[in-house]
Amino acid sequence: MNRREFLIASSACLSGFAESGCGGGADSEEGKSGSSTPVVPPTSVVVIGAGMAGLAAAQKLRAAGKNVVVLEARNRLGGRLFTSSKWADAKLDLGASWIHGAGDKNPIAKLARDIGARLTTTNLENGEIFDTDGTQLDATASAQIESLQASIAGVLRDAQKANIDASVQDAVRAGLRYSNQTVADKNRIDFLVNTRIEHEYGGEANRLSSFWFDHGESYEGSEALFLDGYQVLIDHLAQGIDVRLGQVVKSISYANETEVSVTTNLGTFTAQRVIVTLPLGVLQSGAVNFSPALPNAKQAAINKLGMGVLNKCYLRFPRAFWDTKADWINYIPDTNQYGQWAEWVSLARPTGQPILLGFNAAAFGREIESWNDQKIVDSAMTTLRIMYGKDIPEPTDAIITRWGSDPYALGAYSCDLVGSTPEMRADLARHINNRLFFAGEATESQYYQTVHGAYQSGIRAASELLAL
Repeated sequence: MNRREFLIASSACLSGFAESGCGGGADSEEGKSGSSTPVVPPTSVVVIGAGMAGLAAAQKLRAAGKNVVVLEARNRLGGRLFTSSKWADAKLDLGASWIHGAGDKNPIAKLARDIGARLTTTNLENGEIFDTDGTQLDATASAQIESLQASIAGVLRDAQKANIDASVQDAVRAGLRYSNQTVADKNRIDFLVNTRIEHEYGGEANRLSSFWFDHGESYEGSEALFLDGYQVLIDHLAQGIDVRLGQVVKSISYANETEVSVTTNLGTFTAQRVIVTLPLGVLQSGAVNFSPALPNAKQAAINKLGMGVLNKCYLRFPRAFWDTKADWINYIPDTNQYGQWAEWVSLARPTGQPILLGFNAAAFGREIESWNDQKIVDSAMTTLRIMYGKDIPEPTDAIITRWGSDPYALGAYSCDLVGSTPEMRADLARHINNRLFFAGEATESQYYQTVHGAYQSGIRAASELLAL
């Protein structure tokens, strides 16, 4: 099943964010620190980035007998995978949370089972929807929402058949004659576009390509959560790997025919070959200088692909005031509050604690990054009080992410904007002169935005290197 088919077939409660990968900004784990005079064996490989792609590549290279050094800018492992231990009784992932399609073919699901990771599942159909005024939708009204979702999927199919690369928003609004809809139906259309498309793909609907936004593939199986966080996989993959933390890469020079030089804030590393797993957002920022400049096709891919945002707000309460049997909780905002606090997950069942997780993606997800924590919590509580009444308790604590402004991520995961094509991901992945290799979820043509995509890209880059 490809992601396009999944979108069309999706049911009442939409999926949570894909992996891909993303997370919050508070780096706390300790590890090896970099040396100011790094020494790297001349036959070695340097891997830039200790996220899922980088560690997967490093392990494969190590198993093949290569000397590998991994350079990581943060003071922790994992990149856009980051499990918070702030609350001792609930390990919460600030970046990717789910194994999407945790069937037998998913390499992350297999790895999780191999190491005995504790998993639970959430059910997309086990949820509830609240209307703009806070009224919970009954079965009839929920069925109407699903009918409208089918209409949205239909107009997007028609737009794709027309072979015109309009934005998702333009295609949906034209196909559904949005301007002629009632206020209530406009709210519902906006809600579905936001939660089922912007939350899934990270980008703004007025920028996402209606032709390509959902072209990728997906694995069959349930949506699985790690009870101890994704960190268990990171810790497993990091075993035996020489990781240098606090190494902020400034430049990569591959002009020399026999070696590549990587300069960080702490020194210069040289190696025969380098695997770059920098997030697309970091590549787009120009924070790392490549010498010579990257090939035109690769730079065009960096410029034209998008870097989406999906942020999390975990709220912990003294007691649960919502239906703890539900996994997904959705709210239909007024069109003037487009994209604000429309999707929640109850973590009461998987954690046993009174915790709600609110998502915000795309434009609103970016906007609130400039707010302080209290303003974000107050905004969230305004919506929850519409849904559950003014007498619900204040949260006792909160954990909030800001992936778009995290300097070592600059976004959550990549997306396909108007003007981009799937071939650009292949251009991004293509190695240069058998010396410089590229991995990361954005380099995956079919499984981008996901942890399994990041993992597979690391294996692919390492395999390309080993084949030389």
